[in-house]
Amino acid sequence: MKNVNRCFVISVMSTALLSGCFDASTTTEDSKSPSNGVTAEEATPRETIGKKTQNVLDLKQALADGAVLASTKIEATNPLGQSADAYRTTVAKVGGMAVTQAIQIRNAQSIKDPKPLTYDEFMSEIIKKGEPNGISLPMLPYYQEYAWDFDAQALVVVDFPARKEAREQQR
Repeated sequence: MKNVNRCFVISVMSTALLSGCFDASTTTEDSKSPSNGVTAEEATPRETIGKKTQNVLDLKQALADGAVLASTKIEATNPLGQSADAYRTTVAKVGGMAVTQAIQIRNAQSIKDPKPLTYDEFMSEIIKKGEPNGISLPMLPYYQEYAWDFDAQALVVVDFPARKEAREQQR
């Protein structure tokens, strides 16, 4: 029985490690790397499991800053990588479902005139940053962020490849 528990703990810790779910705050330097413009804080893994955020970027600005739309596929071939991919994908989908439901309620309340949400309207009417009735989204790994896609009227997840590169340089 002890071996089963030990294997479970190792599996959970490995998944957390692979998905960027730990807080390795060994670097507090806030200067930008000259090669890719990423701060040390942005390239430092952050706690994700059980953590929440209300940070949502404007998709057009995020894409201009070097982001790319995140894949929703589980692409890893090893079991630990698959678990990490599944975790990241699932939390992003759960966050998107909460936002979709809030938008549907908003549109149902203004059925005569359900206007598309701009980024600012989305943040004030749906996310309600800092308010007790606001939406708190599951935290993503350090190299991913939520973004509001005005054209699709949907919450999406974006990857910042430069953050991964900066992390590799830190090692």
